[in-house]
Amino acid sequence: MTSALPYRRNVGAVLFNAAGQVFVARRKDLPDAWQLPQGGIDAGEDPRAAVLRELKEEIGTDRAEIIAEHAGWLRYDLPPHLLGVAWQGKYRGQEQKWFALRFTGQDSDIDLEADSHPEFTEFKWVALAELPALAVGFKRPIYETLARDFAHLRP
Repeated sequence: MTSALPYRRNVGAVLFNAAGQVFVARRKDLPDAWQLPQGGIDAGEDPRAAVLRELKEEIGTDRAEIIAEHAGWLRYDLPPHLLGVAWQGKYRGQEQKWFALRFTGQDSDIDLEADSHPEFTEFKWVALAELPALAVGFKRPIYETLARDFAHLRP
């Protein structure tokens, strides 16, 4: 029964550049899907530290500063075809703490190949309002919430 499975704790980054655009990257395993950087929280790790660590792991740079934190934890459930596959079948989805960050580096600081198991093939900067249309269906409600709740930010 999937409802008995827990949610995986995770952090996510809405990374704004100086022009107010948001970083998205094309997933290696789902080439039609663009995603914000995100990743698991290690045992005992503070979510604020985790989001900077995940940026470094996923996009090769932590040149960013946190400018806002979403008030709550946002959840999504995996679609049926991914249950029992993703995360060795241990979780039903993810419970995420989202942060808005200001990118303090240059595009040349971004290295999608920095990790030994890269998740992304390319990146681009888009308007915050474009996020929901770029997300896979099961993550779209979270991206809609982020686009609405972080719309007031002017990094």
